[in-house]
Amino acid sequence: MEPKGKILIDGDIIAYRAGFSSNEGTHNDAMLKVDELLVRVYEDTEYLAHSTQVYLTGKGNFRFDYAKTLDYKGNRKDVAKPAHLSFIRDYMSNKYGAITSRGEEADDLIAIEATKCGRSSVVASVDKDMLQIPCFHYNLSHRLFSVVGEATGLKFFYTQILTGDRADNIAGLHRCGPVKANKILKGLTTEMELWDACVEAYEGDEERVIENARLLWLRREVDQIWEAPNVKDKIS
Repeated sequence: MEPKGKILIDGDIIAYRAGFSSNEGTHNDAMLKVDELLVRVYEDTEYLAHSTQVYLTGKGNFRFDYAKTLDYKGNRKDVAKPAHLSFIRDYMSNKYGAITSRGEEADDLIAIEATKCGRSSVVASVDKDMLQIPCFHYNLSHRLFSVVGEATGLKFFYTQILTGDRADNIAGLHRCGPVKANKILKGLTTEMELWDACVEAYEGDEERVIENARLLWLRREVDQIWEAPNVKDKIS
């Protein structure tokens, strides 16, 4: 029971869940569902925090410019959205003060704030991408807490570089799931070692590794674009 900072809530998850559950209902039904979901988060986490903040994803995403192999989230073009989604987002902004991102995802804003707050923050989501952020985590579905450390978060990020992410239409190595990725990265501890292992797995194709990394990395600073560790060393 360490944190006494801020609960950072993935509002996109809340909005979609409230929307789909009230698809056949009214705006009032949608509002009630949002209230129910957020109150549950507040009740489960209030003893850990002095404040909360909800985040929503707005228009634009810098990742579209870096996706060369496949269109980023191109597999979602024909996926139906909840009927009341726009109303729900406005409601969350007006009642709960949700912050909407511009040119990036809510996940990026959450990661930036979590980095500022350090271990005093709690990320509330079900999005596996968040597990690269070193801090406390609260799973909205299972209502369980976990802790991600620096080394664990970094290795998870490099594991994703190898596996890709079907949900976001990011291609990984052919037939490389988490088990194979973990074997490739087993025993490696430094970022340079993880980077070298990924480049070797992609048969020396650094551009593919960098592409995946830039699509998967959640920003820790405003306007940050991920750089390979050998480039980071030259900059610093």
